[in-house]
Amino acid sequence: MNRHARSASLLLAGALVPLAMACGNSTASAPPPPPVRIPPVAAASASGLPPELKGPQYTENDFAESDHNRDPFRSFLVQTQPVDRQALNQRKVQLAQYSLDELKLVAIVMGSDQPRAMFVDPSGKGTVVYKGTFVCRPEVVHIGGSNGPEYQLNWRIDRIREGDVVLIREDPAQPAIPPATRVIPLHPEAEKQAEALIPG
Repeated sequence: MNRHARSASLLLAGALVPLAMACGNSTASAPPPPPVRIPPVAAASASGLPPELKGPQYTENDFAESDHNRDPFRSFLVQTQPVDRQALNQRKVQLAQYSLDELKLVAIVMGSDQPRAMFVDPSGKGTVVYKGTFVCRPEVVHIGGSNGPEYQLNWRIDRIREGDVVLIREDPAQPAIPPATRVIPLHPEAEKQAEALIPG
């Protein structure tokens, strides 16, 4: 006899006893027996299940948000917005912490295959530059308003001549606009004196 049949016969016997007592004595009735609870077969503990029927074991780390586990309720647009929109400069720039007006041209050497010049920064340190060298603090340009991407424009040594250095600053996003040009004289005081001697 299996367990279900045994439980059913106990339940039937428990129900017949009060009925028999009620038939023998019509004035006294016994209280009904407590209900017999049959536990379901599926209520076995998870530890008793075979490994192929066990579910995955989760830990607290499985619910932490990461690159591989994104919160489905968080907006993807918020995640993809850049936190820091500061323009990055991919070039090697000499004297990048100073503006062009803070530098002083102190020497030009023309005798070699590659002419070179020396600028002195406010701290008194000299830096040698060549044609094609990017120098000075960049100018940051916004595309499409204040929320648009940014890029940097740097001064570049275009020519080194006997008495001065010519720098240009090109905007690759505006090829139709001619580049800005600056000429730094080696002896600005002498040029000012010569200008003063020329009659106006």
